[in-house]
Amino acid sequence: MSNVTPVGLYHRDLGGKGKAPLVLLHGLLGQTRNWQTTGADLAHAGAAHVIALDLRNHGKSPHTDTMSFDEMVADVVAWLDANSLMRVLLMGHSMGGKVAMAVACRYPHRIGRLIVVDIAPKEYQSLSHRAELAAMNELDLRVIRRREEAELHFESRVSDASMRKFLVTNLARDHETGGLVWMVNVPAITAALPELEKNPLKRGEMFEGETLFVTGEKSNYVDVNGDDKAEIMRHFPNARIETIAESGHNPHMEAREEFVRVVTTFLKR
Repeated sequence: MSNVTPVGLYHRDLGGKGKAPLVLLHGLLGQTRNWQTTGADLAHAGAAHVIALDLRNHGKSPHTDTMSFDEMVADVVAWLDANSLMRVLLMGHSMGGKVAMAVACRYPHRIGRLIVVDIAPKEYQSLSHRAELAAMNELDLRVIRRREEAELHFESRVSDASMRKFLVTNLARDHETGGLVWMVNVPAITAALPELEKNPLKRGEMFEGETLFVTGEKSNYVDVNGDDKAEIMRHFPNARIETIAESGHNPHMEAREEFVRVVTTFLKR
């Protein structure tokens, strides 16, 4: 990681000042805005001082040509240093969960407790948004004037309606031209996909601190009864796994109240 140059990440303060800092990392094609309601709920519950980050090439953070896990780990640690945070609670969802796992394993002295949301330390080739990124690359923003038009164009490529709505949240209005632009660096993310599909952890990497894996009952990202559990325990020997009923890959959105309860209970233990 010595050759990695970190970038300065944008953050959104969601409340709870005076408590231990809890840093939130979004998933692929996400941003800090995805955490607003859940983060505010966690802060209101008195669990922590909640701060969400935009990872590189996402949201309001800098766009770069590359985005390896080493780079994203370096970005997060540089943000901690820049904000004089020597030790934090860390939570990440999906791709952000991969980054969080790597940060915890490589900088265990910086992490008090770790929460990983619906992702495991393994390779994910079949669940990596390839179809969605292909659709985003094909969209001609020169002729699209409204998010609704973009959503309509996605219908033939992206079957899930909620995913189509999620994708267009990444469209913003360019104040100079009045047209729509992507807030995410679509070409760079597309190029980085083979790297992002990989397991972020190397053999032998371990975080021995208290760890919570939160999974969705309807999600197919984590097999809690199969090999995934063994792999989790290999890297995180003090981990517990909580499955939230009637939830898919986004339990922090689909079952927010239960998710907040589970996370708050873990943080307050």
